[in-house]
Amino acid sequence: MADDSTVDLKLDQAHSARMYDYYLGGTTNFPADREAAGKALAAFPSLLATARINRRFMRRATRFLAQQGMTQFFDIGTGIPTSPNLHEVAQEVTPSARVVYTDNDPIVLAHARALLHSHADGHTAYAHADATNPAELLATPEISGTLDFTRPIALSLNALLHFITDDGVEGGALGVVEHLKAALPKGSTLTITHVTPDFDPEGIARLTGAYRAAGTPGQARALADITRLFDGWDLLDPGVVPTQRWRPTLEDQAENVTDAEAACYAGIARKP
Repeated sequence: MADDSTVDLKLDQAHSARMYDYYLGGTTNFPADREAAGKALAAFPSLLATARINRRFMRRATRFLAQQGMTQFFDIGTGIPTSPNLHEVAQEVTPSARVVYTDNDPIVLAHARALLHSHADGHTAYAHADATNPAELLATPEISGTLDFTRPIALSLNALLHFITDDGVEGGALGVVEHLKAALPKGSTLTITHVTPDFDPEGIARLTGAYRAAGTPGQARALADITRLFDGWDLLDPGVVPTQRWRPTLEDQAENVTDAEAACYAGIARKP
């Protein structure tokens, strides 16, 4: 885990994790983040709903996997902790469930340390690592010291891969995902949510442009490209669908969300 004294917080630069915190009504964001978030909202006014819908899916998916017997959770690109967070949902079902969070934002690192101080049970850990270098990420001691890679692991890549562009990382998002999939044992699961242009191409183009202008490249992907990320694994019903359509609760259904507002696809697959 990185030493706080050697980390440049770069508070004058917007960061996607802190912008997401702003969309969810959090307080761990700064003027640069709020300015960039404001421009993103102007470009795509449904963004607050998109973030809320994605967060509800994360909790729904985590609870489902825990109820299915998954006891190890690996969340990459976790963002600022917002309660109830993934570990709270998983450990409500299975108190002994092990959870590792990773992110590359030093602000997330600081909050994760505070979070872990209140959950000093050895079941929850945080690794400061970058998803664009999956080999280095997987070698992080906090990960290997918490998760048992001989037993199934539930990998979550929620609202992460659209920040990995095909021209910015060797192999693009698909290459990153394939590296991670190869490291996981049989019975593991892969959960993904990903922004798509399928329902509002012009709005998503404006949104991607706003993020790029703030220093964060992004790439929305169509259904076929997102589905390809699960290749070789068995998709669970109902497959890759708009986020709010993945096993919604009655409360989710009551929100009457449109596909354009969700603006993301979601899916879960299991390694055969």
